[in-house]
Amino acid sequence: MATTKTYYMPKDDVGKARLLEHLAKHLPVHAAALGLTENDINEVKADAAAFAYTLSALETVQSNGKLWTAFKNQQRDGGSGGTAYPNLTNLPAPVPAVPLGIIPRLSNLVARIKAARGYSEAIGKDLNIVGTVQVMEIDAVKPIIEITTRGGQPIIQWSKGDADALEIWVDRNDDRGFGLFTIANSPRITDTTPLPATPIHWKYKAIYRLKDAQIGNWSEVTPVAVGG
Repeated sequence: MATTKTYYMPKDDVGKARLLEHLAKHLPVHAAALGLTENDINEVKADAAAFAYTLSALETVQSNGKLWTAFKNQQRDGGSGGTAYPNLTNLPAPVPAVPLGIIPRLSNLVARIKAARGYSEAIGKDLNIVGTVQVMEIDAVKPIIEITTRGGQPIIQWSKGDADALEIWVDRNDDRGFGLFTIANSPRITDTTPLPATPIHWKYKAIYRLKDAQIGNWSEVTPVAVGG
């Protein structure tokens, strides 16, 4: 069993927007303790407003797009709808634009906050910048690998979950058995080994890694046809 902390940054855009909004509201309370300037606070507030506007505008544009696509299809092919063009929903009132890179800017600010002398776990929790603690049963985890091909080369895909990496072994049907292929950090990796001249099957298996050590069980052996 191993304990790990999840990353504080939400994965989806709505979650990121909510975090920005939360920080814009709560950072001023802790600004003095964290050594933040008025410019730091105003930057977060501007980024929060800009990203919220962009998501709202995008939702409106997508809604208009669906409406016009449906009308276009009926206008082209026939249907029970009316002949009038759809009304466009107006975009929300714009807010001042901000420099590109809102999330990298936020990540840098959070790093500064956590390095500040006045920072504490309590402040981090109040700002929603502390990842939740999860317990992972490392003895039971077992990766699932999927293999496709492109241009004949095997592409191995897997779900990272809470592991740091995936250790992948391959048997190239050359009487050598399984040997280490790679330790992958990306959930998608291509085996660029030169393909054999005649059709054969290569077989792959994998095991999760956490903190530079194997954890859990080996995946099922997955074959793929190559060569020829």
